[in-house]
Amino acid sequence: MSVERFCTRDVVTVHPSATVATAAARMATENVGALVVIDDHKPVGIVTDRDLVLRVLAKGHVADTTAVRDVMTSDPVCISADASLEGAVSRMKSHRFRRLIVVNKAQEVVGIMALDDILELLAEERQALESVASVMRSVRHEPL
Repeated sequence: MSVERFCTRDVVTVHPSATVATAAARMATENVGALVVIDDHKPVGIVTDRDLVLRVLAKGHVADTTAVRDVMTSDPVCISADASLEGAVSRMKSHRFRRLIVVNKAQEVVGIMALDDILELLAEERQALESVASVMRSVRHEPL
C-alpha cells in the first residue's frame, strides 16, 4: 500500500513570509495542527501548533511581527508518494515526527501523512479482520 493512497490530499499551506498570527489563524480556521510552508511550489518547512507555543509564545515573541520562516522546521522530511506505509512509519520513527510531507517526482506537495492517519488505517484494518474472523467462526460452527 502506497503512502499516496492514504495521505490527506487537502494540505493547508503557508508562505514563509507570513506572520505567525496568520499561520495560527489559518490553523484555527482549517482545524489543523500543522501547515506546510511552501515557496515556489516546493515544501521548505513545516510549522506546527507546538512550534507556535514553544518557539513563539514561550519565548515572548510577537505573533503579529514574527515570520513563519523564523519558527518553522526547515528542510522538512518528505516521503515519495509511491513509498510504502511501512517506509512512512519507519521514517516517522527514525526522525521522531508525527507528520511527513508527501511529494511527487517533481518534489511538489501532493499530501501529508500523519501518524493519526496511519493509526486510523490500522484500526480499520483490525475491524475488518475481526469481521472476517467472526464470519469464519460462524461458518465453522454451522452444521453440514
